[in-house]
Amino acid sequence: MENRRDLNRLRRLIAASRHCVAFTGAGVSALSGIPAFRGPGGIFERPESPDAPPPGFLPPLLTERAFCIGEFEQNPEYFYKLAGPLVYTVHEKTPSPVHNALAALEQKGILKAVITQNIDGLHQKAGSRRVIEIHGSPRVHYCLRCAGIRVPYESAASLVAAGRLPLCPQCGRPLKPAITFYGEPLPLDARRAACAEAQSADLLLVLGTGLQVNPAAELPRLTLARGGKLVIVNSTPATLDAQAALRFSSLEDVFEGIGLGERVRER
Repeated sequence: MENRRDLNRLRRLIAASRHCVAFTGAGVSALSGIPAFRGPGGIFERPESPDAPPPGFLPPLLTERAFCIGEFEQNPEYFYKLAGPLVYTVHEKTPSPVHNALAALEQKGILKAVITQNIDGLHQKAGSRRVIEIHGSPRVHYCLRCAGIRVPYESAASLVAAGRLPLCPQCGRPLKPAITFYGEPLPLDARRAACAEAQSADLLLVLGTGLQVNPAAELPRLTLARGGKLVIVNSTPATLDAQAALRFSSLEDVFEGIGLGERVRER
């Protein structure tokens, strides 16, 4: 259980904040049953298997190669073979108590925005309205060759579930989800919005991320540079732990400890 004195300090920091922002990573969605990429039990830590699982099941290994734009351009089938069972089953998941608590904080006017590295849409499903998806979203699929081709997530997911690829109706090439692959820049509008929120924040709640993936991981430094405070809640060490005003390990304990977890469950 987290330290009661620190939980009381966190409660006071949130209450006193003028512009509180949340910055979330895979640890938040892990509470909804979506595995993180890194850390204990993470996808990148699993033993490799040459066989891809059938649609609807998590593959035994999902390497960074599956999310590399160069690999996708050369062999898009590799992404759908390995990443498909993860990306195209997120619609089956439900928001965790932490997703719900952040939505409740926004509804109270306390939380001004959620900046998320996640691509699962669970913040929106929980009711958060101001969500900045800095790694994009699979809600739209497009063709790397043909301009103007847009296919919604639901159509793509149904094809992947049937063991087929979503294809461009013009050239027949597999479509790419509008998520940020390794080797691609962050979406410009989302990056600008995230930087503006991080710079405006007098309190940034860093939740479920070890701040290992740049350039997204640089956002908390913008908060620090403007005199804002960081609160980090993550099960493993984060790169800015030493500069955090408060540091916790358990997301569930923190949100229950400050009186949000149980209230959210009762809604």
